[in-house]
Amino acid sequence: MTYACVSWDDSTARNLPERGEATSRPVPVVVPEPDDDDLLHRIVDNDEAAFRILVERHVDRAFALALRILDNRADADDVVQDSLLKVWTHRHRWEFGRAKFSTWLYRVVTNRCIDLRRRPRNEDVEAVGEVADDQPDAVTAMHRSEVSELLDAAMNRLPDQQRIAIILSYHESMSNAEIADVMDTTVSAVESLLKRARQQLRKLLRRSEPDIRQALTED
Repeated sequence: MTYACVSWDDSTARNLPERGEATSRPVPVVVPEPDDDDLLHRIVDNDEAAFRILVERHVDRAFALALRILDNRADADDVVQDSLLKVWTHRHRWEFGRAKFSTWLYRVVTNRCIDLRRRPRNEDVEAVGEVADDQPDAVTAMHRSEVSELLDAAMNRLPDQQRIAIILSYHESMSNAEIADVMDTTVSAVESLLKRARQQLRKLLRRSEPDIRQALTED
C-alpha cells in the first residue's frame, strides 16, 4: 500500500479552514433593482410584471400629490388610476430620453387634477364632517381640524398654477428645477409662481388670524 506524500508548509496551513469553519461559503448574489427605464423597456415588450413593479413604486406618491390638489380621496384615486393606466395603454408610444418617468407621471397627474378642479360639480355629501363628541381630546382635535381647514381654504383660493407649485415645493420637497420639469415651464417662472403664492397666502391667512387664534385657544 502506498500513501500520498503531502508536504506541510506555512502556505498550506494558511489555506486550511479554521476549526468549525465551513469549507465553502456561498456568496450571496445581489440582484440590483431595475430602474424606471429598465421597467419601461420591459413594459414596451408587454411585460405585465414590470408594469406592476412600476405602479407599486410610484402609486403612493402620485396619490398623495393628487389628494393634496383635489382634497378628495375618491377623485385622487381616479386620477392616479387613469394616469397609471395610460402608461400601459400607451406603452408602445413611450419616447425614451425625453423625461424621467416620475416627472412625466406627476405632470399627467397635476394636469388631470387641474382639469377636474375646473369642472362644475355638486357638493360631495361624504365631505361633510361628522359631529364630534364633547370629550377634551375630541375638542382639541376639532380645533386643530378647524385650523387645518382654514389653511386648506387659503390654499384652495390660490390660482391653480400657484397652488401646484406650492404643493410640489413644500409637500413633495421638489427643487425649482424639478417643479419646472413637472409643470413644463422655466425655473424663473416657478420662482415667480412661488413668490406670488406665498404673498397671497400671507394675505389670506392674515385675514383668518382671529379665527386661527380662537380655534387654538378655545377650551
